[in-house]
Amino acid sequence: MLELRDVGKTYRGARAVEALRGIALAVGPGAFVALQGPSGCGKTTLLLVAGGLLAPDAGRVTWDGEDVYARSPDARARLRAAAVGFVFQQFHLVPYLTARENVLAPVLAAPLPDAGARADALLSRFGLADRAGHVPAALSTGERQRTALARALLRRPRLVLADEPTGNLDAASAAVVLDALAEFAREGGAVLLVTHDAAVAGRASRVIRMAGGRLLEGAAGA
Repeated sequence: MLELRDVGKTYRGARAVEALRGIALAVGPGAFVALQGPSGCGKTTLLLVAGGLLAPDAGRVTWDGEDVYARSPDARARLRAAAVGFVFQQFHLVPYLTARENVLAPVLAAPLPDAGARADALLSRFGLADRAGHVPAALSTGERQRTALARALLRRPRLVLADEPTGNLDAASAAVVLDALAEFAREGGAVLLVTHDAAVAGRASRVIRMAGGRLLEGAAGA
């Protein structure tokens, strides 16, 4: 499904920062892969590159064998809308929309016939049915992350990219998020999660350590 081949990325400013160095990684259907490493090791950059949001300086990112960055920006956006769900530590919810409206936000990029029913089912699944009409400021931290996860799953993506999705959560809320990601993988979806937390990484079926912009072990297969 997703493959990164010898991918490099350097941020250039007052001094160059080599964020990714020769990354080789494949993620296929049913995989739940955790990248574990300290802050600043390149984990978030890797997710952005993998998700078609940040072009690498070297190497190739392919989806079903096709070079993601050979596509036009519009074509990459369509791919993300159709097949990729993002879950971020800071949630990125629209502050003036209700929880339900935030979950439905992906349909602005492409219609989904059963969007309303799907949103309601996800909100109920994550214990948010009675919070659907509340804006993010009226939700707890755990409720906001569960709303963000419901949004990521709305379009039945093939791949979920999760950036420290439990970093701001208590143990109970973190368990809900990780259980949902594990279930998504068991049902044939793919999950690529980044974390600095060994306990969170331990919920994945495969753990890859990352440091200094490099994958240190176990990166080749899906």
